[in-house]
Amino acid sequence: MFQTSFLFASLLWGSIGVGYFVYGKKQQHFSSMGGGILMVILSYFVGSAVLMSVLCLGIAFAVFFLIRRGY
Repeated sequence: MFQTSFLFASLLWGSIGVGYFVYGKKQQHFSSMGGGILMVILSYFVGSAVLMSVLCLGIAFAVFFLIRRGY
């Protein structure tokens, strides 16, 4: 659990998730807020750095496309 790759991925995706949440709160985008919360939760509960990165990239792309569609 305390491997360097896991700690780095957790820090990276948790920070991006907090950024998405703050951006969504300021812009009133509920998809960004939800995506940010999911990223933070995934960074705590997923035990693999690779799986965490794949899931968080999927969430980031989903939020991007939801915002482009106006949600």
